[in-house]
Amino acid sequence: MILPVIVAGGNGSRLWPLSRQLNPKQFLPLADAELSMLQATILRLQGLDTAAPQLICNEQHRFLAAEQLRQLNLEQANILLEPIGRNTAPAIALAALQACKESQDPILLVLAADHLIKDVPAFHASIQAALPLAQDGKLVTFGIVPDRPETGYGYIEKGSAVGDGFAVNRFVEKPDLATAGDYLASGNFFWNSGMFMFRASRYLQELEEFQPQILAVCRAALEAGTQDMHFTRVDSDIFATCPDDSIDYAVMENTRDAVMVPLDAGWSDIGSWSALWDVSNKDADNNVLKGDVLSQASRNSYVHADSRLVTIVGVEDLVVVETKDAVLVAHKDRVQDVKTIVEKIKADGRHEHINHREVYRPWGMYDSIDNGHRYQVKRITVKPGAKLSVQMHHHRAEHWIVVSGTAKVTNGERTYLVCENESTYIPIGQIHALENPGVIPLELIEVQSGSYLGEDDIVRFEDKYGRA
Repeated sequence: MILPVIVAGGNGSRLWPLSRQLNPKQFLPLADAELSMLQATILRLQGLDTAAPQLICNEQHRFLAAEQLRQLNLEQANILLEPIGRNTAPAIALAALQACKESQDPILLVLAADHLIKDVPAFHASIQAALPLAQDGKLVTFGIVPDRPETGYGYIEKGSAVGDGFAVNRFVEKPDLATAGDYLASGNFFWNSGMFMFRASRYLQELEEFQPQILAVCRAALEAGTQDMHFTRVDSDIFATCPDDSIDYAVMENTRDAVMVPLDAGWSDIGSWSALWDVSNKDADNNVLKGDVLSQASRNSYVHADSRLVTIVGVEDLVVVETKDAVLVAHKDRVQDVKTIVEKIKADGRHEHINHREVYRPWGMYDSIDNGHRYQVKRITVKPGAKLSVQMHHHRAEHWIVVSGTAKVTNGERTYLVCENESTYIPIGQIHALENPGVIPLELIEVQSGSYLGEDDIVRFEDKYGRA
């Protein structure tokens, strides 16, 4: 049995303003209108003999990940939580240690949650070709068959044939354009996909040899961790001492048992807006238009409209991305510099890199509709059966108006129902809670007023989702 290990870390800052720190690209429907990148990665495994996937994600994405698994009827799938990012070598070590605790040394299929693969049968064929090699103790990496000289990826040079794969001669860093052209012409170099297959124990053995500190810290952090519903939490203080290293540097470039299986399946890591334009369906003018977009005499552009009409006239080779709180306009040849814009947003003390105006919570979501001096207005949606924490605020009062559904409100010593077109008021300092007892979503407008309206003015007394 193959155990898929799906690594869902990272912030995807080159795809800002859609990808944000608290809602990064792996949780967004970028290449598919309905499915997030993570969900597409999981569904791509259908037809293979695999166990339920092991997901690894950042602590701050836990409820987003759990909700997307729930939508695929995978509520019981285990989610490993990293308190801080320490790169892929420690993340995969945690998964391998956890797998060896729960089953008898499975074959791990390590996948990134944010890759696109168009030819699923070809993807499955490469996995089947890699399986005997992994069963024989090899550490398999999948090399993408290149179709152009590419300077944005690392490369793998193949050696002699080993089963249905090849020995790895060497891994090489991202080349310049001339070198990439030489690699393509030789036919011996493949893009490094960042996907792997090996026995859990073999990876741990190699990590023990080449990076024993990573293994020791991960083992200690996992042993000192806790189980919270279907979340596995590692000890944050111990894990913070772990070296930051990728699986390539820590293991694959050092092991004597690295082999590569070619993969020619329409792969892309969707690492930029131009990459997303490359793999998307285009209109007669070679444009990719998403949302409410009108184009006139424009070509070769990517335009995404999230919340309003966006028009382009007489332009070429542009990327235009509109969200409720930000707009990006960039030349397609300069989209790698979007990351620099995100760094400037951080340096200026702004918040647009952290989250969208719409913020997802385990109980539902809220949209910050308006704000000003001493007030803020939110539209709140609470899922059926969900409940916000029992809490209070030191600096703000709240007025709730129910738009649809029925709210069960705890307001000090009283608990009562508030129905459509009714409202209630929560004074400053009052202990309160909000719950949806019905079977349809509860939607309400919240008007906050007070001297401080930050999200950190929440004192929680009780929370069904385990938040502090």
